[in-house]
Amino acid sequence: MSEIELVCTELGPALDLVRSSGLRLDVIYPADSPHTAILSKAGSTVRLTTQPGAALSDELPPFKPEFVLTRAGEGASEGRAGMLYRDLIPSRLGGRYIASHISIPEGGPVSDWVHYHRVRFQMIYVRSGWVRVVYEGQGEPFVMESGDLVLQPPEIRHRVLESSPGLEVVEVGCPALHPTFADHEMELPDARQDGARTFSGQRFLRHVASQTAWTPFLAGEAQETGIHDATGGLAQVRTILTGFASLTFPPGAGELVFGFVLGGHAALEGRGKHSLGPADAFVIPPGEPWTIAGASGDFRLLQVTTATLD
Repeated sequence: MSEIELVCTELGPALDLVRSSGLRLDVIYPADSPHTAILSKAGSTVRLTTQPGAALSDELPPFKPEFVLTRAGEGASEGRAGMLYRDLIPSRLGGRYIASHISIPEGGPVSDWVHYHRVRFQMIYVRSGWVRVVYEGQGEPFVMESGDLVLQPPEIRHRVLESSPGLEVVEVGCPALHPTFADHEMELPDARQDGARTFSGQRFLRHVASQTAWTPFLAGEAQETGIHDATGGLAQVRTILTGFASLTFPPGAGELVFGFVLGGHAALEGRGKHSLGPADAFVIPPGEPWTIAGASGDFRLLQVTTATLD
């Protein structure tokens, strides 16, 4: 098998040109701002890249905690399958985590394909709009709406089919740099349906907000998602509802403590006092308490935490 590397200045146009010659896309990374793609045809492989020498590692990058505050409106770039990605953790916490605010402004069919990711943890949460997706072993395609969530266990095959105009989702994953592999052989939906199947110790989870009750959480309420059980204790995800003047969170005992403002306004007290508005995001270093104060009545917060992964 022959293999060559082609260096380009822009991956998108170069990728379209190479694919027009009959090569098929096998791997692309990273999803939020791709710089490398691997294609093949008749025993020949082409590595197309804007970063020659850039290589993936099977080792989990070391976790580097820090306080992060990302404001809404900060620039988005075109990522995989034409989706727009806004980076919510620019430092990637040493390469350990990535969080993206992803949107599809126009809606309609999505130019996606059956694929999978080599990850330790990955979840998708719908902030607004709807998206139709299909997953390996999970039956027919289904629609996710605002407040819904899926846990994508490592290497589960899936595909995004279509979306409403103005779809917005929040994606959190580990590690930050991970490849997306095309599966040219699998067709979805597939015949197998097994909700108990595990992928690297995790099982697929679909959380439907409209079918989930609000339960007491600290001094407020929350919708729990079941991700703690589905990941074997690796992560926890919840939607938090206000109804309190002030809510103080205990220090994180693991690694990631991530928040995304789904709507409303409040103040974040932690490493100073910071105003929060819709689509703002933050990361609190583990071991540090933090408080949400002065929340408006429509304030909603997505909270994602993880255990220590090493």
